[in-house]
Amino acid sequence: MDKRDIFVQIDQMEEQMGLLYTELGDIKQQIIELLEANKRLSIENDQLRKLLKKDAEPTELELRSSQGDHPVQSKEPTGEGYDNLARIYHEGFHICNVYYGHLRTEGDCLFCMSFLNK
Repeated sequence: MDKRDIFVQIDQMEEQMGLLYTELGDIKQQIIELLEANKRLSIENDQLRKLLKKDAEPTELELRSSQGDHPVQSKEPTGEGYDNLARIYHEGFHICNVYYGHLRTEGDCLFCMSFLNK
């Protein structure tokens, strides 16, 4: 075997190793993205389970109506829309126009907080 042939073979092997290394990096990045997506979905799933469990319990209004009591109607607006948005925010979702409906993963959102404080 010629010295030049050995050098060519080593050069080809080095090229192949570089391609494998690049491919390994791509696979590693895909795994990271899948793990992050899995974590987000797990958090969202837990929050949805809590909501379902909470919705399955009868509310005070349902208990009153089943007992024949009717809540007193106030003349002031109840702010039902605001209350719903506040509830959605406290359940872990954005209510601001920037990220509306997305899961909050990093604590409080300044946009949502400014909206709630209006």
